[in-house]
Amino acid sequence: MFTSNLSIASQSTHKFPIIYSESFLEHNTGIYHPEKSGRLTAIVDALKKSAIASQLVWQEPTAISTQNKSGLDILQEIKRFHNTEYIEALQKLSERGGGYIDGDTIASPQTYDVALLAVSAWLDGVDIVLETGRPAFVLSRPPGHHARAHSGMGFCIFGNAAIAALSACDRLHLQRVAILDWDVHHGNGTQEAVWDRPDIAYISTHQAPFYPMTGRKDETGAYNNILNIPMRANSAIAEYLPVFENQIIPFLKNFDPDLLIISAGFDANADDPLASILLKPEDFGTFTKLCLEVTPKILFGLEGGYDFDSLSRSVIAVIEQCL
Repeated sequence: MFTSNLSIASQSTHKFPIIYSESFLEHNTGIYHPEKSGRLTAIVDALKKSAIASQLVWQEPTAISTQNKSGLDILQEIKRFHNTEYIEALQKLSERGGGYIDGDTIASPQTYDVALLAVSAWLDGVDIVLETGRPAFVLSRPPGHHARAHSGMGFCIFGNAAIAALSACDRLHLQRVAILDWDVHHGNGTQEAVWDRPDIAYISTHQAPFYPMTGRKDETGAYNNILNIPMRANSAIAEYLPVFENQIIPFLKNFDPDLLIISAGFDANADDPLASILLKPEDFGTFTKLCLEVTPKILFGLEGGYDFDSLSRSVIAVIEQCL
């Protein structure tokens, strides 16, 4: 149960919580789709064989049929962003055996339940971080930052990061929550969800011009709560580091979040097949170290990343900085 898991996280002050379930492997996109279950199994295998394996504590997310200690109704939390028509259409699509939501986004028979569980995992992660005052990592799929209020998009089903932020403000009454999205693609869905929320900041670095062709610098939100930083193709750490030091970290410190949620996509790696940014796995460790100067209350959640080796090494690099 979640309460016992949370107790373990609280007592294990030197262990890093990872929220993960093998159920996330059941969202079946097909062997040739980039966003497939092998992404997670590669990360899990690498973590369990790594030098930091003994410093990790693995936690199952709250089952979607069970309310967690806060009495959460997962569907009600999802409805903070997504409309009922989309949620019901996705459920029916899965019950019919699945199919395409858009040209890139596939639902299988288990997708609806797995996507609900992913949201549950992110919400559990919020509770864990706030209770322990330390970082945690959600290893879930399907990803979320492209999902829009009325539809999935770009491999994404539900807007995990956006829902987590909205829930933290509206359910837990946090005054300020920030979302940092370092995925190589702009999180258009997340931006849409928080556009008119003065209590939620969204910061994104992303290759541009590139899918989904959003995230211009002049997209700043209704309250100047959005900071978009388009990066040219072939940008590397030499281009990214000044962006973090001179723009992202000052913006975050000025916003002073009670919680920082990181949409941790790792498709900006040089080895990733879907993009043209030239970061290395250790660079995400550098970004993490800088973010920890803002707050230790950081929830990392997996977004993109499609080269299994660089993806796994990036996750390890992030977690190493949090130990």
